Amino acid sequence: MTQTTSPPSAGDRGLAARVSLGRRFTPPTTEFVLIASTALVLTVFGWVMVLSATSARPDPWDGALKQGIFAMLGIPLMLLISRMPVAFLGRIAWPALIGATALQLLVFVPGLRVSSYGNTNWVNIAGFQLQPSEFLKLALALWIAFVLLRKRARLGIWHHVFIPVVPVSIMAIGTVIGGEDLGTAMVLVLIVLGALFFAGVKLRLFILPLIGGIVAVLGYALTSENRMKRILSAFNPESCDPTRECYQAVHGMWGMANGGIFGVGLGNSQEKYGWLPAAENDYIFAIVGEELGLIGCVLVLALFAVFAIGVFRIVRRSADPFARVAAGGIGVWILGQALINIGVVLRVFPVMGVPLPFMSQGGSALISVLAACGVLLAFARTLPAAESDDRAHPTRRRVATTQGRVAKSDVLSERSATK
Repeated sequence: MTQTTSPPSAGDRGLAARVSLGRRFTPPTTEFVLIASTALVLTVFGWVMVLSATSARPDPWDGALKQGIFAMLGIPLMLLISRMPVAFLGRIAWPALIGATALQLLVFVPGLRVSSYGNTNWVNIAGFQLQPSEFLKLALALWIAFVLLRKRARLGIWHHVFIPVVPVSIMAIGTVIGGEDLGTAMVLVLIVLGALFFAGVKLRLFILPLIGGIVAVLGYALTSENRMKRILSAFNPESCDPTRECYQAVHGMWGMANGGIFGVGLGNSQEKYGWLPAAENDYIFAIVGEELGLIGCVLVLALFAVFAIGVFRIVRRSADPFARVAAGGIGVWILGQALINIGVVLRVFPVMGVPLPFMSQGGSALISVLAACGVLLAFARTLPAAESDDRAHPTRRRVATTQGRVAKSDVLSERSATK
């Protein structure tokens, strides 16, 4: 017997159109909202504080204008990267690491390298100054995640964990240490350790690289009297000369103390009038504490805490090992660097010269961290919708119920036709 099927009715076509439209405009995941919103708020907040910190200079709008331009470039870049497929991000891991390392090697080329505060970690190309090590952070996080993805079945064997991750990472970090930038090198080490941790590497395999890292840092510090004084000042502030190597640290603490609970008011900082040399850069958090007080500091910490929740929700919910490891490395980078910067301002850590993510003045740092947020948003887009979300949204529940009724009626129709 030949079975004929009737064309779909107007009601069925309307339902299909509504379901398709609903999928196209599916609300973003919670992780997407948390990361995107905190990144935007911190970027705008940072721009306001950079404007305030540079307002005492002869050209007060110059720094804020540049920071605003970099933000207007970084935010669209973040949204563009968020639309990229996760598989594509894995395929560009090797080229990204090679390109970032080659760019970092330019700091050793005479005529291109730029030194500041004893560090040679900047290059000047066609009148544009950038810090290549900032882009090396993102490239290293993606590369380690891609390599460990290929070795995920053998991560219990030590030589599969260390090769090629450790040798290649040492070479990349060595290019930064060669520029005398210990702070950035330590952040890169955190990225490596964070990626290994979230890849599920056994903790006993961390002992050897951890000991090696401590020995390397101590050896690097012992070769410089100035670095040793800065490190020892974190444990014994009285042993450090407040007019020389501890000048910036002391004035940063004075600014925080002057702010109190409510601050002296936005734009009313005294330390930015030539007392705090890096007010708009590494010590922007001291300006926040002075002008907005404890309330402003708590607000910044709360925003980073919300960002951390979004990142680690991706790590916990993602079924893709590459996304999980890369998100963990990026999260350790941004959050670890923020804690280091704030700890330096509070004199918990010695001065290391790392910027506060999203907020410190610097185009390379801002664009790289916004690009990293774009990668996180790309991962967030691939997360499965939680069952609780379907129960929480009446529209989704109605669509699911309607789909169930249509499917049930199709089954009944097929059974009647068979009979």
